[in-house]
Amino acid sequence: MTVATTADLEARDTRRLERYQRVTYRSFLCAAVGFVGPGLAGLGMAYADGGAGVPVVVAALAGLALLSWYYARLVKAGLAGGASRRDVVLSGAVTAALSLMILTSPMFTIVPVFWLSALGLSPMSRRRVAVLCVATGVFCSVITTVAAERHFPDGGLPWYLLLPTMFALYTAACGIVVFVNGYQRRMWDMHRETHAARDALARLAVTEERLRFSRDLHDLLGHSLSLIAVKSELAMRMAATDPGRAGAEMADVRRTAREALREVRSAVSGYRAVELDAELAGARAVLEAAGIRCEIGDPPDTLPPEVRSVLGWVIREGATNVIKHSGARRCAVTLTAYDGSVVLEMRNDGVHGDGDGNGSGLTGLAERVAVAGGEITSGRHGRDGFLLRAAVPLPAPEEAPAPAEPVAGRTA
Repeated sequence: MTVATTADLEARDTRRLERYQRVTYRSFLCAAVGFVGPGLAGLGMAYADGGAGVPVVVAALAGLALLSWYYARLVKAGLAGGASRRDVVLSGAVTAALSLMILTSPMFTIVPVFWLSALGLSPMSRRRVAVLCVATGVFCSVITTVAAERHFPDGGLPWYLLLPTMFALYTAACGIVVFVNGYQRRMWDMHRETHAARDALARLAVTEERLRFSRDLHDLLGHSLSLIAVKSELAMRMAATDPGRAGAEMADVRRTAREALREVRSAVSGYRAVELDAELAGARAVLEAAGIRCEIGDPPDTLPPEVRSVLGWVIREGATNVIKHSGARRCAVTLTAYDGSVVLEMRNDGVHGDGDGNGSGLTGLAERVAVAGGEITSGRHGRDGFLLRAAVPLPAPEEAPAPAEPVAGRTA
């Protein structure tokens, strides 16, 4: 029998966080195609038109490869906490050198914007962001204005109008990409903080449960063990001088030990007991903490304790399997009494592909329900659904004894 523990929730949250981190990191790496592709296309056109010779092409290819490596490094370092000043300076130098290729092809105008987008993943103050955007806008607008005079000598826009226009466009584009990537970074941090908060809450719950258990054991056994120790020592001292008194003390020791054992067994059985209402509330809390919307109906009134206990085990095992063996987003639990039985149905929408949603604990659960005279069925329900159904018979109500018929008295 498996039980939904805090470790199950921690493992599920960790998998979700790791999956989100992988997807986010890969999406940023795929964005590198946005400047590598246009750069290669522009380089090919410049070489074909005779605007760039072989040495320039080789240098530009080396620059694109180096900038791609720095881009991945800046993304990884930014998501991990922030890029170092050395990486920022060196990658900026490579970007500045590669931006000079705008003189040979307009395709390279995208290169500095992508460099700044990777840099925007690192935590920065607003002042630093503004300085970087303005500096990038000034540098790129100057190069673009010179390149426009070279590529389009008959252009209708004079340089003194083209320069501020390009400066405004570059600065605005840099500001937009830094804002968007900063928002992505905040989402990244929020996911990590949420995972850390859930982990802290789970550990706190375990610590509180351990403290409660230790207090209960101390209250149960502290006095009894102290009494056993005192009476045993007293019996040892009186064994030679007063055997009768020593025997009486040992009898008290035996009685105290049995009483302590009975209390411990009672406490342990209380910890092991499964109560339907508590399991329903626990299942709702566990499933919703795992991001699964849970709908639970009210159980029928006046269910016998043994039936409530069995249904509690079904709820516990079902919630465990939903968390550990499915990708559910919604779970619904209904309890209905009819035809002398109570039927529990637990549905979720987390079955995909060839999975059947079964957990290893269902076999033991079926045996437990069979002891109460019930049965369990489980399997696919609909396209992506899974249904766990348990039917437990209700004990027959005790019939009141029929009133005795009056006996006719005999007359004298």
